Amino acid sequence: MMEYLHTMVRVTDLDASLDFYCKKFGMIEIRRVDNEKGRFTLVFLAAPGDEARARENKAPLVELTYNWDPEIYTGGRNFGHLAYRVDNIYETCQRLIDAGVTINRPPRDGYMAFIRSPDNISIELLQRGEPLAPAEPWASMANTGVW
Repeated sequence: MMEYLHTMVRVTDLDASLDFYCKKFGMIEIRRVDNEKGRFTLVFLAAPGDEARARENKAPLVELTYNWDPEIYTGGRNFGHLAYRVDNIYETCQRLIDAGVTINRPPRDGYMAFIRSPDNISIELLQRGEPLAPAEPWASMANTGVW
């Protein structure tokens, strides 16, 4: 089973972005994460009508990522990634490898991996529930390229 979770978009002005997405476009802020160590803020938005389902983790969201240190985004980097929850991240990654897909960020933590589409769109894979126990070959597999 695979479940669509969110689309991440990097933003350069969080206030202006929230004005656009919430006040003008009508989306609803569901939750916010301020990460001082990583120097970023994540704001998760739901479409009108999806608010109750989104609060129960049952509706896809838009994730606005605001990096506190200024950055100029080129090459579509501001788009971010698509995210999907999977039943078994190790089995999913192995199936993808068997199909010829490069695992750019292996699931060393038993929870998160990244791949890229043929058009270089990053796709995040997240383990459903708790992380799986670290296992080889994943635990020692190096990153490949960028995501």
